[in-house]
Amino acid sequence: MQDKGTPPSGGGQQGGRSLVVDAVTHRYGTSVAVENINLDIRAGELVALLGPSGCGKTTLLRIVAGFIRQSEGRIVLGDEVVDDLPPNHRRIGIVFQNYALFPHMSVAENVAYGPAAQGVAKAEREAEALRMLELVKLGHLADRLPRQLSGGQQQRVALARALAIKPRILLLDEPFAALDKNLRLDMQIEIKRLQRLSGVTTVMVTHDQEEALSMADRVAVLSQGRLEQFASPTEIYDRPSTLFVNTFVGSANRLSGAVVDADATGAKIRLDAGAEIVARTPAGGLAAGARCLVCLRPEHLVLDDDASGFAAVVEMGLPLGPTVVHEVRGADGVGIKVSEPRLAGAALRPAGTPVRVRPAAPDLATAYPAP
Repeated sequence: MQDKGTPPSGGGQQGGRSLVVDAVTHRYGTSVAVENINLDIRAGELVALLGPSGCGKTTLLRIVAGFIRQSEGRIVLGDEVVDDLPPNHRRIGIVFQNYALFPHMSVAENVAYGPAAQGVAKAEREAEALRMLELVKLGHLADRLPRQLSGGQQQRVALARALAIKPRILLLDEPFAALDKNLRLDMQIEIKRLQRLSGVTTVMVTHDQEEALSMADRVAVLSQGRLEQFASPTEIYDRPSTLFVNTFVGSANRLSGAVVDADATGAKIRLDAGAEIVARTPAGGLAAGARCLVCLRPEHLVLDDDASGFAAVVEMGLPLGPTVVHEVRGADGVGIKVSEPRLAGAALRPAGTPVRVRPAAPDLATAYPAP
């Protein structure tokens, strides 16, 4: 299912198309790397290609850049089909994972390299390089060599170089992979700021779910070369279309059960753990009597002492700052994680405590056909 999600809140010219990936398939011999991918990306959007290693996200990025010619389908930039254009004629800015800065050139010369290759006059390209460096807050380091910069500074130089050519779109290939955790968060905020300021349409490859959900206007989740869902971060997290999206993005408890009744949008399900719940059924294919798998995120469950929900026993409690996670086991023997806000002074439930587990609201469970 390919949900188009909601438009971004700022940056760029909203509503117009910037990049269309039209039925793109690519094969390496008999192996299919990406299969029938369709994306319609609006001007000014930041879109994340998210998935595990080998899902096809980097192959798709390289196809858009022109480094790989797809086996089938089209790449359209604006109103132009660019399949026959080499990378240097597509006017695409790219920030590689290792930044790929020229070690013998100064920071300013690195940034001016693209405009020079485009034939921009020396005075104009030097002025543009300094403008881009000021944008990324590195104007004072224009004369330094890349080796004299920190990892975060090198990344900002690479970003300035990519923006200096006034790209139609900007591609980011795992841009934070080489940074430590604290610097990674700082650079996520910085790149989001720069993307909004420049208004450039941006496509980012990442395997990091938090990175994708926090930065992107929309997220394309890929698995085994196929597009599982294309939607806003909120839709991806709260309304996952497939079992893969539900379990890959965030954490999810998986509970087995049988369908009691179903219609086009939802189903009443009797869990093996011993309770009936109502669940959404985005994948369809569920009829009365069918076996199914119900997914519930830990923060979408609560522990009660009353008769609602199903019976379980606490196995462990873990205080995690503002939240507390209890691991419980239901009557069917399946372990379940329940994450709740931690109240000041509240004690953990000791191991062996009987509890009742229920969804925090009636529309939080999602059911899929049993695999």
